[in-house]
Amino acid sequence: MDFMTALDIGASGLSAERTHLNVISMNLANVNTTRTPEGGPYRRKSVVFQSTPLDSPFTKAMRSELEREVQGVKVSGVVTDQRPLKRVYDPGHPDADGQGYVSLPDINVVEEMANMMTALRTYEANAATVSSAKAMFNKALELGR
Repeated sequence: MDFMTALDIGASGLSAERTHLNVISMNLANVNTTRTPEGGPYRRKSVVFQSTPLDSPFTKAMRSELEREVQGVKVSGVVTDQRPLKRVYDPGHPDADGQGYVSLPDINVVEEMANMMTALRTYEANAATVSSAKAMFNKALELGR
């Protein structure tokens, strides 16, 4: 694996985890949202990751079979969770139904915070990978002088 491949892998991970963190933040910000532009309460969202090739078809043809197995990661989509909504009794709420119940998103703050910590650690690991590859590249340039 060359330096650029290591940088590409780290960069793909950074990009994917940035999206993941944005979605988690959106979930946390909408814990009590009962009304959305689409209608009804906010629905929790989650990210779907997928492996992706790093190179163009030309560069793939020029590499060995072993190196072709190296892939990055990308977000293939953001899906809406189908968990049932929580019903909370609050007859004074403007979105309460005829029986006084309000439908709220079923977002567990502890679960979202755990997901956020995992995504942050993964982001940090990818940033460290990019930093290490950059340091190795600089050392290789120094050797060539």
